Amino acid sequence: MDDKICRTFFALRNSFSNNLEVNGDYQFIMNQSTLNGYCTNNKCSSNLEKINAGCLFLFDAFFKDSSVFSSVAKNNINIVEYIIMWLSYMLNLKEQAGNMNNIQYFYTTYINNDKYKNTITDVTEYKNYKDLIDKKKDLINMNIKDISKFYDAFNTLCMIYIEFDEKSPNCNKYSGKAKEFVEKYKKLKEDSNITGNSSYNKLLSTLSNDYDNFKKKCSSV
Repeated sequence: MDDKICRTFFALRNSFSNNLEVNGDYQFIMNQSTLNGYCTNNKCSSNLEKINAGCLFLFDAFFKDSSVFSSVAKNNINIVEYIIMWLSYMLNLKEQAGNMNNIQYFYTTYINNDKYKNTITDVTEYKNYKDLIDKKKDLINMNIKDISKFYDAFNTLCMIYIEFDEKSPNCNKYSGKAKEFVEKYKKLKEDSNITGNSSYNKLLSTLSNDYDNFKKKCSSV
């Protein structure tokens, strides 16, 4: 994790609200033409199409071609875990008919189609976005209510990375946010629905490793 990764997620949040409209729909609030461009006829007409547009935006931002893959994602496919956290959180915002807010339904309906199967240019390790997701396929079968809990801790950790000034570090400035992250992380570890599940433990490990990497820069937090 680094501030560039976090800024990409925050850029999406500024364009695609984490909160529903008064009528209960998902809302694009900025850069509508960019996000609508991921939908049929450049218009996202349903809530799930909007979520799919946001998901494709993130994959393009991190994994679109070899240049982005190496310079932005830095070949780190654990970013896919953070995308799945975002996806789970967004799906969990609104109860859909039947199983439509289930990740498996989203996978079958959207991820299993052509846009996620486009070849990643000049990358040999992973063929396409679906291939990247399939490397983390165990997360697709988990409960979105549980995975979405990780998203809050991820956001807090991202705020720390974004606010951190490499050139003039003031570690005391980040102690409050660091404590907030640690508390959220502890709650996740103590959650009976999460403890003991190997897939959830992978998410906990990714969060913990990225927090430890920050602590190397600010050992006093």
